[in-house]
Amino acid sequence: MALLIKVLKWIFLGLLVVGVAFAGLERLAAERIEVVELIAANEAGEKRNTRLWVVDDEGLAYLRVGADGSGWHDRILMNDSVTVVRQGVTAQYRVQARPEKSARINELMQQKYTWGDTLIGLMVGSREGSIPLELQPL
Repeated sequence: MALLIKVLKWIFLGLLVVGVAFAGLERLAAERIEVVELIAANEAGEKRNTRLWVVDDEGLAYLRVGADGSGWHDRILMNDSVTVVRQGVTAQYRVQARPEKSARINELMQQKYTWGDTLIGLMVGSREGSIPLELQPL
């Protein structure tokens, strides 16, 4: 019985170490290259901040949301415009979904965020069906 408890403790400790290492790797992958801050109000009118990846194509900036959506994407849909802070500059944008640019924006995200994009893609299932969101300056 004592041996079983000892083995279970080691298994638990091992799983804990792996979980912490994985969380740290995910954080490193997510934050090591440019991240913008999206500020959008929720249904109660409270502003919420979300840190997101961004790429540029043909003079416009793009965010990307997974096919299954997200809370920050829901907040975008509730607002006529959002605030984005990029490299210390705050600006207002209208956001337009551009699903026809999915392959191009996925390619640019992979080029910019490299192994981080691959890792996060594996964690969320894939980038299949992701939707580029074009930031149109106001």
